[in-house]
Amino acid sequence: MDLLVVDSEVRPEAVVVQAAGEVDSSTAGDLTSHLDAALRQAGTQASRLLIIDLQAVTYFGSAGLNAVLDCHKQGQQAGTSVRLVADNGLVVRPIEVTNLDSVLELYPTLPDAL
Repeated sequence: MDLLVVDSEVRPEAVVVQAAGEVDSSTAGDLTSHLDAALRQAGTQASRLLIIDLQAVTYFGSAGLNAVLDCHKQGQQAGTSVRLVADNGLVVRPIEVTNLDSVLELYPTLPDAL
């Protein structure tokens, strides 16, 4: 069984990356590679929007925070908006504790982020 499964979908309004499982130091590299590819793809679209859906994440460690923050920073530099979807405490709590909720755009549902 995979600890982390990451899927990407290109939609007319955004590129959506969905992660399910555990994001820790052993799986963050996989997430990062998907985010890098999705960010490049989003940069070619008129909407220039990348949405990272973390609803199905069951563990979100510091490596996950760094992966998402790096993607956000790269998006800012490239002129692409990066939004996060999460409403479960396993993801939201680490973001709030590190005050990254003041930096990252966090939405409770995918339709809200769109």
